[in-house]
Amino acid sequence: MLGRKKKQSPRAKAGAADTLISKEAKIVGNINFTGVLYVDGYVKGDISSDEFENSLLTIGQNGCVEGEINVPHIMIFGRVKGDVHALEHVELMSDARIEGNVYYKLIEMAMGAEVNGQMVHKEDKQKLLGHHKKLDAGDSSDNNSAEEAKTSEKKDKLAKELP
Repeated sequence: MLGRKKKQSPRAKAGAADTLISKEAKIVGNINFTGVLYVDGYVKGDISSDEFENSLLTIGQNGCVEGEINVPHIMIFGRVKGDVHALEHVELMSDARIEGNVYYKLIEMAMGAEVNGQMVHKEDKQKLLGHHKKLDAGDSSDNNSAEEAKTSEKKDKLAKELP
């Protein structure tokens, strides 16, 4: 226990934002951030994160984003016009309104939230181990040799039946 650092999740930092876009702010352009971003204003542009594990984007009740979002953890209270790519987790609150597709690994959706688009579950692709490929190749060669043996048996039978 001593000397060990706990890996902090973005939820632990949800109360404090590294970057705040206030209710009165209007931004036109793409945003790339690390840590925690809280948007309560208007953003016209794409939002993405440099960190692929711990970044959190929160769109407040007054927040509106027109553009594509690509962030691991997302909480939406406001509006989004564009596709949402939650690489880990997305949480849609009751007032959330999304006009676009939602791509997610894990999702939480409160009663009243709206998604006008497709909801697509993204799963981690399973990695094949090296020995699985060898077994598959061995199986196909065994199948081929078995088929060749059957074919030669049929030829032998036909040769005996012919005068």
